[in-house]
Amino acid sequence: MEILYRGAESIIYLDEFEGRKSLVKERLPKKYRLEQIDSELRKTRTRKEVKLLNEARKFGVLTPIVLNVDEKNAKIIMEFVEGERLKEYLNSADESKIKKVCFEVGKLIGKLHANGLVHGDLTTSNMILKAGKIFLIDFGLGNFSRRIEDQGVDLNLLQEALKSTHFKILGTAWQNILKGYKQEYSNAETVLRKVEEIEKRARYVERE
Repeated sequence: MEILYRGAESIIYLDEFEGRKSLVKERLPKKYRLEQIDSELRKTRTRKEVKLLNEARKFGVLTPIVLNVDEKNAKIIMEFVEGERLKEYLNSADESKIKKVCFEVGKLIGKLHANGLVHGDLTTSNMILKAGKIFLIDFGLGNFSRRIEDQGVDLNLLQEALKSTHFKILGTAWQNILKGYKQEYSNAETVLRKVEEIEKRARYVERE
């Protein structure tokens, strides 16, 4: 077992499932919660993440294939997507490749939102490029929602992530993400107005 990530809520590690390399996400017990409540909470969150991963695939958004679920121990066993994180790819790609891949990212987010899913943690660390195709990973903070506010927050988080991680290519990346998003989602303009509103609220809070 090789641990890839250890967070406050879960650990992610490499393992094998039925002879194939797999990725396991295990939600950790919290001693400060009552055991019964903690167990049910971890089961519920695990169940929801599995459903989000599977639903996204139905709508044409590539996600890791879920191989098995151990609800009792709050484990999701899924395929290990071997590729390059977009975080590293974008920092080394030329402008034409950046435009192309960001356009595809926008289309994927548009598909999610058009079908009532929000990812909840849209960063280039949660996007894997494999054989020219983009996989979205880690739906742990995701939800089923058609609320414009939730979709706006989803996009705003990505914009903020781009500002902090890919500042040098921010303009090119963001504009092409928006092009792809508008192509896939008929309600895109309403969401983008909400993104502007969220930015204004944030600036107001900062001034306060």
